[in-house]
Amino acid sequence: MLSPMTSLTVDPPDGRVPSSRHSNPDWFIPFEPLPWLRSGHAQTLAGNYWRRKPFALTRQSEAVEVDPSDGSRVLCHYHLQPEPVRADRLTILLVHGLEGSSDSQYIRGITSLAWNAGCNVIRMNMRNCGGTDAWSPTLYHSGLSVDVAAVLHHFVKRHNLRRVAMAGYSMGGNLVLKLAGELADQAPKWLLAAVGVSPAVDLAASADALHDPSNRMYESHFLRNLKRRFRRKVELFPSSYSADGADSIRTIREFDHRITARYSGFTGADDYYYRAASARVVSCIAIPTLVLHSNDDPFIRLTQASREKLATNPAVTLVETQHGGHCAFLRKTTGRGEPDFQFVPHDCRHWAEATLIRFLMVTAGHANGG
Repeated sequence: MLSPMTSLTVDPPDGRVPSSRHSNPDWFIPFEPLPWLRSGHAQTLAGNYWRRKPFALTRQSEAVEVDPSDGSRVLCHYHLQPEPVRADRLTILLVHGLEGSSDSQYIRGITSLAWNAGCNVIRMNMRNCGGTDAWSPTLYHSGLSVDVAAVLHHFVKRHNLRRVAMAGYSMGGNLVLKLAGELADQAPKWLLAAVGVSPAVDLAASADALHDPSNRMYESHFLRNLKRRFRRKVELFPSSYSADGADSIRTIREFDHRITARYSGFTGADDYYYRAASARVVSCIAIPTLVLHSNDDPFIRLTQASREKLATNPAVTLVETQHGGHCAFLRKTTGRGEPDFQFVPHDCRHWAEATLIRFLMVTAGHANGG
């Protein structure tokens, strides 16, 4: 295992590291976007619908209790290497984004890469996601880093895992970074690294960005799904929730103010965004952590204050690219005759997924150094 990385900010147009800054670490390969996908919107939309190879890994599934006080459970699908090597192989816990699930395409993509690299993989659904609305009387939200911690401890204890990392996309990225910051220098010895891809570090700024005219299609998509999910919760738990006025909600901020905050113990949207955002604690992160952010992400905003906290934390490697959109990072691949990158085939289009695996394998890896 390597020592924590020094901060690395990648910000030129082609995603390469300027010679005046740190040289490229072993795991890093510059991002070169597909020539015809240079706008953030094009990357984001193409990344969502890009055709992938069939996902054929055999899985096991388990309900994990995350809150004994109300019996809330989350659904986890997992893929474990053979028993003789399992404990010493790197285990990666994956956390999806807003209104996603353990079957989101990027989660499946990372799972395939990680499995082929010899890792154990746990695909966690947040509360109510993956068809589990009846499994919890509560809503899910961006502050539930305790759920990630509960899942980690559950699988470590059950399978005697000794090398674990966690990675999240968007909302899941915020949860992962929030947990890492809350643990600070008290992280369990088996938790070796973390990754956030397009993480919603600054919740308020990102929620407001969703209401920009150019982002209304994204806001409408999220809002439609959130309201549909909330109506299901009303049907399942009529004594706890009321749908009165829900149909009139027109923005994500309004939904978070009138629904998320009201039913999750916050005084309002501002209180929720402040307390649930990983921005408050990223300066405390003490395990090796990678943050990937594109400056043309349509709606995830990284404030200058948060950028400085990440860039000045010696445990954090902040990689910013000019292109990549939201959770997409579709790259120009190498020619067929070129060798595969370490741990990742050369024809992998998804740069963030490949970079995530390379970082975790080089930073945490397997006990035998594989």
